[in-house]
Amino acid sequence: MKRILLFCFFLCPFLMNTTQAQHMEAGLIVGASTYQGDLAPSKVWLSITETHPAFGVFARYNFNRLGAVRLGVNYMSISGDDSKSKESGRLGRNLSFRSNIIEFSLVGEWNILGYQPYNLQETFSPYLFGGISVFKFNPKAKYEGEWYELQPLGTEGQNLAQYPDRTAYKLTQFSIPLGMGVKYAINDTWNIGLEFGARKTFTDYLDDVSTTYVSDTEMLEGGDELAAILANRSGEPKETGYGRGDPEDDDWYLMGGVTISINFLDNGLVGFRGRNSKKSGCPTF
Repeated sequence: MKRILLFCFFLCPFLMNTTQAQHMEAGLIVGASTYQGDLAPSKVWLSITETHPAFGVFARYNFNRLGAVRLGVNYMSISGDDSKSKESGRLGRNLSFRSNIIEFSLVGEWNILGYQPYNLQETFSPYLFGGISVFKFNPKAKYEGEWYELQPLGTEGQNLAQYPDRTAYKLTQFSIPLGMGVKYAINDTWNIGLEFGARKTFTDYLDDVSTTYVSDTEMLEGGDELAAILANRSGEPKETGYGRGDPEDDDWYLMGGVTISINFLDNGLVGFRGRNSKKSGCPTF
């Protein structure tokens, strides 16, 4: 029932007022990204210490003044470091990572107040968005001046035959983008805006940390010394089953920024306003 209501929530604006002007739009977003997971500096989602530049491009099809659908490609970075935490347990664990993310998304938008750049009829509106995305990530850790990919190492025993239930996580995953923003029509050609969105993922391994340690002895017997080193950086031996992460909550990543876009409104010229006002039934003076 929740899924049906959510679907209707985003679909209804597209089905209403379909006789109003439709148009295409293209633009870019420049901002910042961060993440929330086992290696995040704190439970505060907008942690400044692990924020990185992010950017993307998008194409938007406006069905009417209330609804639009947007296709986008975003590039961002996320990272986490136990050494920046104030919790003693996190400091002792001493894990860290970084990862670049490339995301392809398809989202629906609902302009709450209505948005119509034709004739500058409705030049400002907050909006909500939601949809689906496919993203690729690749967590890495630094050791002796070099960055190493963590997924192939199986730091939680994914490569060990005695743990068949611990399979390697996929580096390409789905997520659900959810967020909000505001947009403003400078004129009937250009728009600017501000947007913030969170991505609910279905993996707990954006940071390569999820469940429990496998003992140092077993990791070394598995034949990969580097995996043993990067799995346990606490400086103390860990026994199998000792908590390494929290498997109860999947990771999130977040992105926000300034948007700028150009409308393709017929010929896109200011002179079009007079003609459009007659078509839309607006009074002329």
